[in-house]
Amino acid sequence: MISLPYPALHASHTGIWIAHGGEVRAVSRGEAIRAAADTPMIMMNAPLVGQRLGYADLSGLDLLELFAFLRPASFMVPTPKGLAAATGLELPADDGAVAPFLLAATQPLLAIPEGDWREREGAWSAAQSLFRLRWSWAPLLVDRLRKPARDERWLFSKLPEWDEAAPRPAPRTVTLAADATQQALADLVGPGAETRPGQRAFAQAAAGAFAPRPARDAPNLVLAEAGTGIGKTLGYLAPASLWSDAAGGAVWVSTYTKALQRQLSRETRRIYPDEAVRRRKVVTRKGRENYLCLLNLEDALQGGFAGRAAILAHLVARWAAYTADGDMVGGDLPGWLTTLFRRNGSTALTDRRGECVYAGCPHYRKCFIERAARASAEADIVIANHALVMVNAARGRELATRPTRYVFDEGHHLFDAADSMFATALTGQETIELRRWIIGPEAGSRGRRRGLAARLSDVASYDEAGAQAISDAVKAAQGLAADGWLQRLAEGAPFGPIETLLASVRGLTYARAEGAEDAGYGLETELAEPSPELIEAAGPAAEALDALYRPLVALGKRLEAVLADAPDWLDGAARARVEGAIASLGWRAEIVAAWLSLIARIGGPASADFVDWLAVDRVEGREFDIGLHRRWLDPTRPFAEIVLKPSHGALVTSATLTAGGTWETAEARVGAPHLARPAVRFQAESPFDYAARAEVLVVTDVKRGDVPALAGAYARLIEAAGGGTLGLFTAIRRLRGVHARIADRLARAGLPLLAQHVDPIDTGTLVDIFRDDPHASLLGTDALRDGVDVPGHSLRLVVMEGVPWPKPTVLHAARRLANGGSAYDDRIVRARMAQAFGRLIRSAEDRGVFVLLSAATPSRLLEAFPPGVPIARVPLDEAIARVASRLSSRATFGHEAAPAP
Repeated sequence: MISLPYPALHASHTGIWIAHGGEVRAVSRGEAIRAAADTPMIMMNAPLVGQRLGYADLSGLDLLELFAFLRPASFMVPTPKGLAAATGLELPADDGAVAPFLLAATQPLLAIPEGDWREREGAWSAAQSLFRLRWSWAPLLVDRLRKPARDERWLFSKLPEWDEAAPRPAPRTVTLAADATQQALADLVGPGAETRPGQRAFAQAAAGAFAPRPARDAPNLVLAEAGTGIGKTLGYLAPASLWSDAAGGAVWVSTYTKALQRQLSRETRRIYPDEAVRRRKVVTRKGRENYLCLLNLEDALQGGFAGRAAILAHLVARWAAYTADGDMVGGDLPGWLTTLFRRNGSTALTDRRGECVYAGCPHYRKCFIERAARASAEADIVIANHALVMVNAARGRELATRPTRYVFDEGHHLFDAADSMFATALTGQETIELRRWIIGPEAGSRGRRRGLAARLSDVASYDEAGAQAISDAVKAAQGLAADGWLQRLAEGAPFGPIETLLASVRGLTYARAEGAEDAGYGLETELAEPSPELIEAAGPAAEALDALYRPLVALGKRLEAVLADAPDWLDGAARARVEGAIASLGWRAEIVAAWLSLIARIGGPASADFVDWLAVDRVEGREFDIGLHRRWLDPTRPFAEIVLKPSHGALVTSATLTAGGTWETAEARVGAPHLARPAVRFQAESPFDYAARAEVLVVTDVKRGDVPALAGAYARLIEAAGGGTLGLFTAIRRLRGVHARIADRLARAGLPLLAQHVDPIDTGTLVDIFRDDPHASLLGTDALRDGVDVPGHSLRLVVMEGVPWPKPTVLHAARRLANGGSAYDDRIVRARMAQAFGRLIRSAEDRGVFVLLSAATPSRLLEAFPPGVPIARVPLDEAIARVASRLSSRATFGHEAAPAP
């Protein structure tokens, strides 16, 4: 038995307890804070405990940090229940017994270093470094970790290197036979599996996307709506894997959520049961900002980070030695790890600013990003996301391996993904990022950031015209927004032409925007009838951007000339670095050109293709960005041009593809009208008996905007269901107000309440906790309305605070005007309600209730729900009675509620 000199602290909505020396005491918040300040305490999820104590700076021995050190690249639900599962101990039923349980659970965790475990390599060296950083757990670890007989390899020397490969030949032209597709599907579902006619029909329809293309710019586009339970994942993986094997090409399967990416990765084990084969055949790709940057990590480990951020860097280094792919966002790095450090350094460990030096990096051959890119070039199935697909098509460096076949799952999100991808934003934050990329570190700044001159010094010394272009770009970048720009604008003292333009934007936005007196929200106004000040500021700003655009284009051409007439010093690594610089320059030149086009709109005629507006972005009364914005009125136009037309075939599928409208609406939302060849339509209804398994209740006596009444309704409904509730809100302020009123009450009833924008936990982990405890409930906003897959009894009640009308923004007003007025609003609302209802029934055994707390819900919107689902308008008391009779978890489970985490 390990002797622990530390007490343990547990705080929940039901109380606060300290365990030490075999005794457990219930204490007040003040006493707990004083005790934690005087003595290091063992706890679980220090930020969450600190929030419950009202003491944000709480620190101690966090068991989650210890777990991350001992078991890197492993996941644990970050609750006492999850800890019990990880250690093999039994979770006490009484919340007051959790504090001594934390002490007991620490024993088996610390016992690991005294034995053998898979992640031993590197632990001793990491512990020594963390001891010097005064990490709370280090003293207990350094005495238990044996010093290795030989020096441990440093992370950067033991990571495997990727290999170059010859370019992959173009896919062969093949036609999939119907019986072959059905046999492939049968092989995937396995012998003895239930025959699902809808799935078989879906697979045959999906195969149409893999037929040979009849003409240039005329891909085989298949739109397939498959209701929940059809089994569409295996339905499209069957023809996709069959085509890939026969044609020798890659199929890119694109999703909108990370949860579906993980699910797809698991499903591909059916195609390739051998794990070594699967790693070669299936690759998950994300944007480069998701992956650990080894150069940033090295800088952090060598003194670039200090304090808590340095501790995070060493824990991430432990993970990096064992990770499957280096994905820090949604991969095998636990989502809760970075939240323990309150944003101290995690974003600086990824390449979020496009400052990669490619082959100029000493870790280039071991880079996770480059490894994923090369692996995807050889893979048969590439699991990506909508944004990455569009980025790669628009400005990717992998043109030689451009996919010819796509599957867009969660296809109802393509419009939103394209809307973000093809947007233009000339804002202070965007311009300052470009300035830093060109000029390099500002005076007094830390880090390894380097400007163009430093990154391309060898080219500059070799090519005089290139050197001049670099000099001109650096000089022109001085006119962009610089550090301290927000303060200068607030004081009325902008510096340079861009800051002067932004100051005029700010003044006009405050003058015209509705709600300017309410500091809690962002402001926006149309870019119409600009003020004389804005028109006057536009000219110098355009001149400044033009002066920047020209040398960026010139430098790109000079680099291309250097490649064409390669000097002796241009080896393979240098060539790759120059090619990377050409791609980066091209991307940024396109951004500046888009800014110039947007500025030309000031005082000029409006374009029928775009929506332009001015905005001041604020959060809780603090301005954080200011600028001009442009969106396509129909963003599927560039999507169709850049992604769909060059492809040979694409399947767009979703359970709610036509939700809220007709097939014509669905086609318009994915870009089908912009193609020469019409899309093929397919629809398969869900096999679930919604009429028997679910009902919809519209509550008629909860007054809109009455937060106390809203909170009371949520509390009573959650109690009636015994937890298992997903509460959806259209405003963060109301979500927080409801949570503050009911969390303690529900906790005392053994019903934990989790909440986005309240709990210091990432959304993915909140869903994991929710899924793990059938008595827990979760409050959230739009991110939880779609893409949350919680099958079984853990999600049995969905409660929406009101009709999810679209926010009346400038952009929405323009699209509403162009797409049928109020009918456009209705389509959006019906789609959102259908997506929310879709969270409820995820298997044939599920049952649930959907409650809408809005008496004024128009009947026409209730068409969003599946045909046959009972719909009733009832007072709150009756709704509660119906929920209790149908869903009570205690009746279902036959045991008392689990303790709150």
